[in-house]
Amino acid sequence: MTTTRPVALVTGASSGIGQATAVALAGVGFQVVGTSRHTSRLSPANAVTYLDLDVTSDESVTAVVQQVIQRFGRIDVLINNAGIGVAGAAEETSVAQAQRVFDVNVFGLMRMTRAVVPHMRAQRSGRIINISSVVGFVPAPYMSVYVASKHAVEGYSESLDHEVREHSVRVLLVEPGYTTTGFDGNSLQADTPLPIYAQQRHIFDDVLAAAMKDGDDPAIVATAVVTAATDPKPKLRYTAGQRAGRISTLRRIVPARAFDKQIRKLNRLPG
Repeated sequence: MTTTRPVALVTGASSGIGQATAVALAGVGFQVVGTSRHTSRLSPANAVTYLDLDVTSDESVTAVVQQVIQRFGRIDVLINNAGIGVAGAAEETSVAQAQRVFDVNVFGLMRMTRAVVPHMRAQRSGRIINISSVVGFVPAPYMSVYVASKHAVEGYSESLDHEVREHSVRVLLVEPGYTTTGFDGNSLQADTPLPIYAQQRHIFDDVLAAAMKDGDDPAIVATAVVTAATDPKPKLRYTAGQRAGRISTLRRIVPARAFDKQIRKLNRLPG
């Protein structure tokens, strides 16, 4: 079966930003394929087809991309949204745990991209939209491994965009701020906690919980993704929401020392 509608493939579409994005893209006319590790638990949605996908598996990624191509004939937009967080001081996070985070947030994104790019090159069109974060360009104490993964996504995306642009393929970034999803509750906890960081780690938990409570609705991020997917003249970065926009502006114009001081104040760090 083929379709005359543009086809979007959304990873991590079972909840939060991914789910809102899948629904929003369907609402503007896309044939949407949403993926999650266990889609049998999801309720069917209009114009959204769900497939099981493990982005940490080469075999799973290859199989899903082939299935979408066989069923719909093309992939016009890939939204790399699947991701996990980890909270705790860098010293408290083992290399093995960091590798687990990177295997989803970075290498999973790379697997999906490498599987899809050949099809987009062949059809001479396509957009890959990677869900980054404001912590892809600002620091976040006690989230260093997650922040590192988003910085990696930023660098990979910008570099890849230059490589594939001559083939009429674009790689774009959507950068949300704090969003009201289950991110904080679903994040991994550092696997080697140390007493020296315990007090500040608890403070961080309170700061993050408050930020998530007052965060943006996932629909705001979904709107930014739709804009990136349909913009006649796409730009590399799309901040999602007013707060993310302000942070991006401040990062560019505020002197480094003043910005550093504000980061410590917001995170209730001494000195």
